[in-house]
Amino acid sequence: MYQPLAGYAPAPVTTRMENHGDHMLKVAMQSGQDLFARVGSMIAYEGFVQYEPNPPAVRQIARDWMTGEGAPLMKCTGDGLLYLADYGANVVVINLNGDGISVNATNLLAFDAHLTWGVERVKGLAKFAGQGLWNTKISGQGWVALTSRGKPIVVDCGGGEDETYVDPDALVAWSPNLKVKGKRSFKAQSLIGRGSGEAYQMAFSGQGIVVVQPSEDSTDRLRFRG
Repeated sequence: MYQPLAGYAPAPVTTRMENHGDHMLKVAMQSGQDLFARVGSMIAYEGFVQYEPNPPAVRQIARDWMTGEGAPLMKCTGDGLLYLADYGANVVVINLNGDGISVNATNLLAFDAHLTWGVERVKGLAKFAGQGLWNTKISGQGWVALTSRGKPIVVDCGGGEDETYVDPDALVAWSPNLKVKGKRSFKAQSLIGRGSGEAYQMAFSGQGIVVVQPSEDSTDRLRFRG
């Protein structure tokens, strides 16, 4: 009776974080290896896993979050298998291996609690939109899971002189060592039925990557002022 469902069973655990299909994250939980995850992202778990919404470590960082950039997080502890998802979005799993990544908070699904993290203002964009853009920077030895509205593309900036331009509403994450600046593409008065996405781009240069989703965020991350 259940034979047709056998192909959907989870594969044996091979690492701390991995995909189950394109739209689900599987986390191998162990005592002492806590996890921060987006509130409401838990869809199933096996074993003994506990959840603490808005723990003290998150409340302290959350004071730096502004203009809705912060993602409400919960602390997950225990032993077992934890399954996370975000309304069918694609899940991208990254092993930082001592590196860092700057993430749009709305695309942050989960990360190891021992990683160094905080909220930082993206330099060079304040003149384009009020107080600018705030992103979550995560670094260290551990795992991070991001979400993307559709299969993302990872652009290698290559470290050359050429810049990589991205619509800010399609931006998921980037290497924090990249230089970032805004570029005005045409006057805001010429926009018809669109927000910031068609009015300017974010320009990246240096050595690193940029993760871009094919579907723009539903709310403008930056809005033209002036």
